[in-house]
Amino acid sequence: MIAPDETRTIRLRLTKIDSPGSTGGPPVLRGGSPRRSSSENPVCEAPTGAREARALPREGPRDAFSDFDKIFLQRAVEADEFYAAFAPSSLGEEHRAIQRQALSGLLWNKQFYHYIIEQWLEGDPGQPPPPDERWHGRNAEWRHLHNEHVMSMPDKWEFPWYASWDLAFHCIPLALVDPHFAKAQLDSIVREWYQHPNGQIPAYEWNFADVNPPVMAWAAWRVYQIERKQTGKGDRAFLETIFHKMLIAFTWWVNRKDSEGNNIFQGGFLGLDNIGVFDRNSAFPDGSHLEQSDGTSWMGMFSLNLMRIALELARENHVYENIATKFFEHFLGIAAAMNNLGGQGIGLWNEEDEFYCDVLHTPGGRYLPLKVRSLVGLMPLLAVETIQWQLIEALPGFKARLEWYLANRPDLCSLISRWHEPGMGERRLVALTRGHRMKCLLRRMLDPDEFLSDYGVRSVSKFHKAHPYKLTVRGDEKIVNYEPAESRTNLFGGNSNWRGPVWFPINYLLIESLQQFHHYYGDDFKVECPTRSGNFLTLNEIANELSNRLIKIWLRGKNGERPFERASGNSPNGAQDRQWSPPEPSNMDGKPERASSPRRANQRYLFHEYFHGDTGAGLGASHQTGWTGLVAKLIQQQGEFGTIAKSS
Repeated sequence: MIAPDETRTIRLRLTKIDSPGSTGGPPVLRGGSPRRSSSENPVCEAPTGAREARALPREGPRDAFSDFDKIFLQRAVEADEFYAAFAPSSLGEEHRAIQRQALSGLLWNKQFYHYIIEQWLEGDPGQPPPPDERWHGRNAEWRHLHNEHVMSMPDKWEFPWYASWDLAFHCIPLALVDPHFAKAQLDSIVREWYQHPNGQIPAYEWNFADVNPPVMAWAAWRVYQIERKQTGKGDRAFLETIFHKMLIAFTWWVNRKDSEGNNIFQGGFLGLDNIGVFDRNSAFPDGSHLEQSDGTSWMGMFSLNLMRIALELARENHVYENIATKFFEHFLGIAAAMNNLGGQGIGLWNEEDEFYCDVLHTPGGRYLPLKVRSLVGLMPLLAVETIQWQLIEALPGFKARLEWYLANRPDLCSLISRWHEPGMGERRLVALTRGHRMKCLLRRMLDPDEFLSDYGVRSVSKFHKAHPYKLTVRGDEKIVNYEPAESRTNLFGGNSNWRGPVWFPINYLLIESLQQFHHYYGDDFKVECPTRSGNFLTLNEIANELSNRLIKIWLRGKNGERPFERASGNSPNGAQDRQWSPPEPSNMDGKPERASSPRRANQRYLFHEYFHGDTGAGLGASHQTGWTGLVAKLIQQQGEFGTIAKSS
């Protein structure tokens, strides 16, 4: 104890205190923008000096908690003001509470992540060296990777590591409340101490070399648009920085995942885990490979994202017109390949099922369609972009090259574009699916007996509940069933659940795609929703309907129940899942707290990893306000549109 008025000298022995970002190592993100640079890793050195500090204790006894309630209340009021500032005025208390808790969960899921691969490979100084196998095992080829940043985690309670494709989705709702941090996250993941020199984006810690959907360019473009809407000015420097790194990533995809150079992409995790018949991360012993509908669709979407960003950058620098044309050309090639695999006249579209599917290509030259009705077949809907004619007119170089393709390659252009048929607002459409095929896909997607759940779009069609897909390969029978909750397959360690549940990231992308199609087709183009209901809606109205179904997962129903709180009823042992019940909020004395504001409301919302395909019950990680936090963005735009549905 130090008595009042007594002074003591405290001597501190200091090592070199400069942290990475000031003199050594890559910049350290502490919620800010990565702008500092470095060239070497920090090293331990002997003490270089001493410092002296003098402390004078405060006179008299003091109750450390005497003003606790006042300070806490002040912070709570500030939080109320913060979240109220951007919530649309049309939102009711319940929707405000859901949005607020989703966003606060996203902010809570920030975490300092420290994993320097080279140090891990070499082992701790002064300790026995690690086994030699480490230099040839997991992540050994990622020696450059220097993770020492605050990152947005999927769920830092259950998944305390970043996943790059999750991160892309996190940044969309994060941009509502902290666009600076959202941009910094995307910027950091493509910096040279993250992105591989060959262009690959790191996936996640158990294997950074795994392949995830290329959604970074989409996320960067959307964050740019969200901030521009908020402030009236987009961050061109951010967009241009990301764009240049995406060029390298695109090249990696073309060189590594298009093995035959035919614009059909094979192999890899691709984020949807066990949705297919085979483990798509493993090679076939006989040399067969999958021509993937979703992998190819992702690349179509990637091409359009980069084309659109290039057009935006070309407003101020016409050099980017050439690059925009390049990605338009890539998109043409992808569309052609999807309709004619290897020049054999076989496409990924199955006319009998009126659905897209993966195709197994054997060494003998056979093409076997895998007729599974899953999100894989809906993915071509994601590759869509509309361009305003005024923008095309402002870019004469791009316009001239488009006209060249229209004149010289009408066979390709007819697959993807409607340049001579202006849509709503003089827009032009570029898409993998149009007209007949789009209507066929939507008919299945909006069918309650197939994909359409009361709570969004299922990952596998309910059709497979009564009609499981079966395929026998060398005596081994492969089966895909409709499993609306936890999957019973052992693929990916058994904790992979893409055979029926509702997942937010793909639902969100489908909603955005419908909005894009509506920008072209307008109010005259209507589709039956739900299928066989006799009710016809515009594509924008369908997007609103899907948004409200997803939001409904957290809304109290007529029976007082909220779907996310339901038990799944599909536990491996057949028992009902035990549900967590939130405790009653209390004050410092343990007395019940009044629910006088959204932050003190009794209801505590959980944002699960995925949701039961029939009941909407929350499943998997319970704090996945990573990509499930997208509900905050859905609530925001539904509130702004005035189309948000009330509790039923």
